[in-house]
Amino acid sequence: MSKKPAMHKARKRFGQNFLQDPAIIRRIVASISPREGDHMVEIGPGLGALTEEILAESGALDAIELDRDLPPILRTKFFRYGDDFRIFEADAMKFDYADLAKDGRQLRVVGNLPYNISTQLIFHLLSHADVIMDMHFMLQKEVVDRLAAKPGENHYGRLGIMAQYYCDVEPLFIVPPEAFDPVPKVDSAIVRLIPHKKLPIEAQDIKVLENVVRTSFTMRRKTLRNNLKPLLTGDELEQLGIDPGLRPERLSLAEFVTISDYLSNKQ
Repeated sequence: MSKKPAMHKARKRFGQNFLQDPAIIRRIVASISPREGDHMVEIGPGLGALTEEILAESGALDAIELDRDLPPILRTKFFRYGDDFRIFEADAMKFDYADLAKDGRQLRVVGNLPYNISTQLIFHLLSHADVIMDMHFMLQKEVVDRLAAKPGENHYGRLGIMAQYYCDVEPLFIVPPEAFDPVPKVDSAIVRLIPHKKLPIEAQDIKVLENVVRTSFTMRRKTLRNNLKPLLTGDELEQLGIDPGLRPERLSLAEFVTISDYLSNKQ
């Protein structure tokens, strides 16, 4: 069940590292806790190690897979589920997740995400947060650290700020390299993202907030006065109660929203 068959070799261009440790797989599925009737969506099912365990609990699953060689393997492996197992041969970074949620059920998204696209993919999924119940991802540990980082911490930046705007972020546990084939050079970790039912802090214009956060971290070592010069002056930051001499990683999400709302009103 857990070993990668010789018929398919992991492809570097897809960032494939196949999960093969049965104990880790069981622990991940226990964390997800899939139930019958849940609308499960798996990104990059690979050879179906997680898929098999999730299907056993939920009875149905939608999979999104870019590697065209894998769907025939998966359809054969899970043929007994019939129409309850659907594969969308598509790029997860361009996929319309809202389309899957047209049946009225919120999505429960899971995946062992390729390291090379994980940040872009998470930003894409955050834009669909309104149709997602929760997300459980295997990611490079450094990415999980960035998602969960607080102001003042080394890993705090654009990814964590925007993830925490939309979601409650909970790192769960570390997965060692030897749990995969081929063995990656870094530790991985499991993270749970639960979109807020009601945003604790809401920006007047999300696009303005995204631009403020992006611009603030253009140069991490520079101050807000320097990085935000294209948007507002140091004097304006002081009027908002924000020290323009601070580096961007010192600001809270609430302070970024304060700057964003000021710019929205100014426009």
